[in-house]
Amino acid sequence: MMSCHAKFFARVALVLVWLSVCGCLPSGQSMADEEKEPHFLEGRSRVNSMDYEGAIQSFENALIANPRSASAHFELGWLYDQRKGEPATAIYHYGRFLDAHPSGESAERARKRVLACKQELARTVALAPVTQNLQHEFDQLTEENRRLREENERWRAYFLRLRGQTNAPSAIVSQSAPPAPTVAAARNPQINSNRVTTATLASGGGDATAVRTSSVLRANATKTHTVKGGETPSAIARKYNIRLETLMAVNPRLDARRMQVGQTVNIPLN
Repeated sequence: MMSCHAKFFARVALVLVWLSVCGCLPSGQSMADEEKEPHFLEGRSRVNSMDYEGAIQSFENALIANPRSASAHFELGWLYDQRKGEPATAIYHYGRFLDAHPSGESAERARKRVLACKQELARTVALAPVTQNLQHEFDQLTEENRRLREENERWRAYFLRLRGQTNAPSAIVSQSAPPAPTVAAARNPQINSNRVTTATLASGGGDATAVRTSSVLRANATKTHTVKGGETPSAIARKYNIRLETLMAVNPRLDARRMQVGQTVNIPLN
């Protein structure tokens, strides 16, 4: 009878040993034991020397040696989170660590970092197209600003040259900027044209001066456009078949970033 029991217990012991060797039972290895593994120690050393790529390789080797090494997963989660900027990979390794150690101080840190990584992923996915669009708009505005500066310099040179030719600066242009038109003159540019032409003739400028002055004012004659939703300076210029630089020249205060529906924009008639 005793020999039968002895044989039974011997068989049970052999089964338990076999299950342990095959990995069907918990290894019982603690985190302290995991952190003594040579590859893990090498990874820690490389982190201390700021060789993060080498550290990742070492901790991955630690996982090859012991696929259940929660400590290696935690270290890889930190590296991909804090040093590589790869939140998706970090979430995976933090998750594997939490599967093995769902409680404790390290588990709480891992959960907080998982939440931060998820937020980072969501922010990246949500803002990437917007950032590209804003960059494209910024580049366009920078180029428009450059062209407007060049156009402004050309107009400045033109008016200075015109003033020298006519020798009648008070009738054509002031030292700084042309006088602001009245409401009636803005709506009917011909009023402003007739007024300056008459003043030029009265000052003795002669017919040639009057003709040149009238031509300049006719070139600056405008009509108005009311801004609609979604319109930009480029779209308005295309609508009236004029160059963007010309549109901005007659609307020096027009800002594409601050355009509002119902805003009035001057459109050159020529």
